[in-house]
Amino acid sequence: MKPSDPGQPSTASAEYSELADETIDAIEDLSGVHPGYRRAHAKGICCRGFFRPSGLGAGLTTAAHLQEQQVNAVVRFSGSSTDPALADLLSPAKGMAVQFQLPGGGVTNLVGATVPVFFARTPESFLDIIRTLHRAQAGTLGTLGMIKEIMTHFSESKSSLLAVKQLKPPASYAESHYYCIHVYLLEDSAGRVRPVKFEWVPETGVRTLSAEAAAQQPDNYLEDELELRFKDEAAIFQLAAVLGEEGDPTDDPTRTWPEDRQRIDLGRLHISEIIPQPPELVMDPAAVAPGILLSDDPILSFRSAAYAESYHRRSEGR
Repeated sequence: MKPSDPGQPSTASAEYSELADETIDAIEDLSGVHPGYRRAHAKGICCRGFFRPSGLGAGLTTAAHLQEQQVNAVVRFSGSSTDPALADLLSPAKGMAVQFQLPGGGVTNLVGATVPVFFARTPESFLDIIRTLHRAQAGTLGTLGMIKEIMTHFSESKSSLLAVKQLKPPASYAESHYYCIHVYLLEDSAGRVRPVKFEWVPETGVRTLSAEAAAQQPDNYLEDELELRFKDEAAIFQLAAVLGEEGDPTDDPTRTWPEDRQRIDLGRLHISEIIPQPPELVMDPAAVAPGILLSDDPILSFRSAAYAESYHRRSEGR
């Protein structure tokens, strides 16, 4: 896959261009415009690292970064809020987006979050949920009231919102578990395909803060912790592939798979240095390497169009 203009939606997302415009407008109506920032996951920090594949993925896919050759990577940790000034503690779900630099040029991305499912099943319901939040906010509902409002009208959101409510403050970006949510298809050298979900599992395990400890943290404590960590050690994550079986949903990011699904260790991501954000960095989850195909999940293709529109607006300083 050759690099493309990050401001252009992929072919798979072209049909969602108009809907993406409406959705970004709705997000801006909900939380205001923060010129130059992403419309979601606005507050973030970029890091440099490398991915060393285990070789166990070579029989499942021809994707270059999952064979045996080490590749460089750019990683962006973030909060989920649309407000870049929000304190780390006030944005419960966290994100980890990884861009692999492919041998011979090109990139492929994985976008993860600390909740295992998304809150919308289709792009249309995603937009409806954002507009409902806006109406609830205009009516001065508090956070719990808005969550109740969404779960009442959108039953598909229940699992995701319950997962968010159960989150405890993370001790570190490097000690959180990230789920890539969407289903992809791995294609091997014979053309066989198999559904897969990806997860980033911290090598040191998951660590959270007590309520007392969390209350003492500064606004940017997660970035501060990474800076201190990198003076002594790298942050290391295992990339796990969870293999789907017949009957597992591939088109609905609000649903989980059974816990007994086979897991494959695809390799280790080593992150060791904070870097300035590359100006054209777009972590489009639909930008996939040859050997990986998009599933029939409509949210996955839609996100490509939404990311492109967000990039277009912030590149213009709006």
